[in-house]
Amino acid sequence: MERTRPLEESGSKTSREVVSSEPRGPAALNREAERWWRPFGRAGDASVVYVDLVPHPAREAAALGWLDREERSRWNRFRHQGRRRQHALCRAALRAVLCARLGCANDTLSFRESERGKPLARLSGAPAPVSFSVSHSGGHGLLAIAREGRIGVDVEERIPRRDLDGLMAAVLTPDERLELAAVSGHRRTASFFALWTIKEALLKALGTGLQLDMAGFEAPPAMRRGVTIGEFRFPHLPAVTWRVENVGNEHFAAAVAHERGPGPAAADRREAASVDR
Repeated sequence: MERTRPLEESGSKTSREVVSSEPRGPAALNREAERWWRPFGRAGDASVVYVDLVPHPAREAAALGWLDREERSRWNRFRHQGRRRQHALCRAALRAVLCARLGCANDTLSFRESERGKPLARLSGAPAPVSFSVSHSGGHGLLAIAREGRIGVDVEERIPRRDLDGLMAAVLTPDERLELAAVSGHRRTASFFALWTIKEALLKALGTGLQLDMAGFEAPPAMRRGVTIGEFRFPHLPAVTWRVENVGNEHFAAAVAHERGPGPAAADRREAASVDR
């Protein structure tokens, strides 16, 4: 994965906007020192942004200024303070980055969900020409943003899990479990987290909700051997190819899945246009 320097030097308008453009949102966030999001790098054609989700009352208060009425209502319904913080900081960061990318004011940007629950952006009531995905875990959040093509990102904080074996059984195929049985300790856990985030990212990119079982398909063979970038095709959709990249680090496991070539992104935007009809 290309990290921050390649993102800044890529020369494309989109990359420069994500790094340097000031979002057209609440004035209190127009100073660099107050931002809690920053460029993380690129995964193929997608920009990846890191969102710092550690407790920070001033940031959380500023984030609420970015949210619309519906988003604030959802924030208010969360009973757990951690969930409130994740929702506010991630959604505000997403709004800031999309406003910079699209060159729009925050109050012209809105979100709707497709029939299957995939979030879609709208600009002044019309489908916005952008694809995105959001994920958070613990104190870490990631945004993946691309011009077109379905995209998914997943992040999982590297913390001990109570029932790791049970989680493996729910996520991995029998062959994948056999492969992990050949390794032990930290390497086994790290390998599992990589496979888990790869599969989650693919399902989020596909956008069909919980209709597919993660234990029903295998991650790309090369990535199961530790390669960081691979290609994938769902068994029931062999004509569609997905670029998958492991973008994790020592603090969290993470992956980005992005549809290669022309695909149903335009259809997704048409669906967004019809949601309120």
